[in-house]
Amino acid sequence: MHWLSKKRYICFMLLPTLLVYSAYIILPIIIASYYSFTRFSGIGAPEFIGLKNYQALLQDPFFWGSLKNTVIVLGVTLIVLIPSAFFLALLLNRDVKGANVLKALNFAPAVIAPILVGLIWVFILDPDMGFVSVFLQKIGLEQLAFQWIGGTTLTPYSVGVVESWRILGFIATIFLAGLATIPREIYEASDIDGANRVQKLIFITIPMLNETFKINVILIITFCFKIFETVLQLTNGGPNHLSEVLVTYMYNVTFISGQYGYGMAVAVVTLVITIVFTALFIGLSKKRVEKKGV
Repeated sequence: MHWLSKKRYICFMLLPTLLVYSAYIILPIIIASYYSFTRFSGIGAPEFIGLKNYQALLQDPFFWGSLKNTVIVLGVTLIVLIPSAFFLALLLNRDVKGANVLKALNFAPAVIAPILVGLIWVFILDPDMGFVSVFLQKIGLEQLAFQWIGGTTLTPYSVGVVESWRILGFIATIFLAGLATIPREIYEASDIDGANRVQKLIFITIPMLNETFKINVILIITFCFKIFETVLQLTNGGPNHLSEVLVTYMYNVTFISGQYGYGMAVAVVTLVITIVFTALFIGLSKKRVEKKGV
C-alpha cells in the first residue's frame, strides 16, 4: 500500500468523486448563476438582463417573508433539536437490554420521505381535522386549538417542530458516534476523583463533543435552508405565500409562474445565505475556542 502515500495516486483515486461532485454540484451552480442574470420562461432563448432579477428580489415582499420564515424554522430547529438530540443520545448510549432496537427506532423518522412526514403531520396539526385540534376541542380547550399550519403566524414554528422530529434520530446518531470516541479512561479517572454525573457531563462529555456539536449545527443549517417537501405538503406556501420558505418560493416562482431567471436568482441568493450562515457559525466557534485557549 506504499503507492497510496504518493500524491498523484491519491489525486487519481479522488478523481471519480471530483467528477461526480462537479457534474451534480458545481455545474448546476454555474448554470443557475448564469440564468439568474437572464429573463427566461423555459421556452426560447434566455435574454440577458444583468442584475435586474436581483434588484427585483430586494423589493419582493414575498422573498423577504420566505427568508424570515426560513430563519424562524432554523431558530426553532436549533433550539429544539440540539439539546433533545444530545440527551436522547445520552440515554441511548447506556448499556441496557434492547439498546440496538431503540437505536433503530430512534433513526426511523430520518428514513421516511419528507413528503410523507408532511402528510403525517397534516393529520396531526391541521386546524380543522388534525388530532391536536380535535383532542383540545374534545376536552373543552378549544380556545387552545390554534391554526398551527396554514395561518399567518404559527406555521414556520410548526414547520420547525416537524423538521426537528424528522431529523432527531439522524442528529442523535451523530452524537452517539461522538460519545463512542470519548475514552472510558477519562470517566474512570473522574470516578477516582469523586466526580458525579452532572460534573462528568459538564466537564468531560460536552467539551469532548465540541466538534460534534459544530458538525450538527452546520448540518441543521443546511437542512433548514433546503427544506422543501415538508412545507409543500403542510401548507404549499399558503395562504398567499405567507408560509413560504426560500426553497418553496424558488420552486413556485420557477416552475409554477415560469420565471426561470428570477427563480434562479432566488436559488443563488439562498445558496449565498446558507454559506454566510455556516461561515459565521464556524468563525464564531473559532473565536470562542481561541478565547478559551487564551
